[in-house]
Amino acid sequence: MTTLDPAKLERNHHQDDHHVASGHEGHPDHRILGIIVFLIAEGMIFLGLFTAYLAFRTVAPTWPPEGTPKLELLLPGINTVILIGSSFVIHNADTAIKKNDVRGLRLWFGITAAMGAVFLAGQLYEYFHLEFGLTKNIFASTFYVLTGFHGLHVCFGLILIMAVLWRSLKPNHYNSKDHFGVEAAEVYWHFVDVIWVILFLLLYII
Repeated sequence: MTTLDPAKLERNHHQDDHHVASGHEGHPDHRILGIIVFLIAEGMIFLGLFTAYLAFRTVAPTWPPEGTPKLELLLPGINTVILIGSSFVIHNADTAIKKNDVRGLRLWFGITAAMGAVFLAGQLYEYFHLEFGLTKNIFASTFYVLTGFHGLHVCFGLILIMAVLWRSLKPNHYNSKDHFGVEAAEVYWHFVDVIWVILFLLLYII
């Protein structure tokens, strides 16, 4: 009859745990890829909206329809500069955390959040001062749907940024080797900026 050595069993157990942990650590991290796939799906929704807008514009005798007040460029132009600038700011946060600079991460994310809030405030100000409503005509309807849907994405981006700031208060939650939340928020924010540039060109410039 054989007896089992408890010490050997304990040692083997720890070795197995080590192998399991090493196996998980060796797996490639596909979380950012998942974020990108999600944003591609979101981009397809925006593409559908852009296509609808261009189709309406193509078949309309005049665009915008007669009687539609002209859009002002000053405030949307300032908003565009703010949002594009915020992409550079949030990238500084990613650079900072890769150097284990948590204070830098908080600083740059805080500035990005402030810029995003200013953008939303500017958009709301424009809404309240536009001389046409949602049901004025097809241009007005598509304008509010496109800008409103984008504004919803900006709101969600701000929630992500604030969540990262909150989690960064926990010691060593983010560091040079573990900062997925920072990268995910940055990639999402860049997506929001690119979509706005396209919207700005379609609605205000072209």
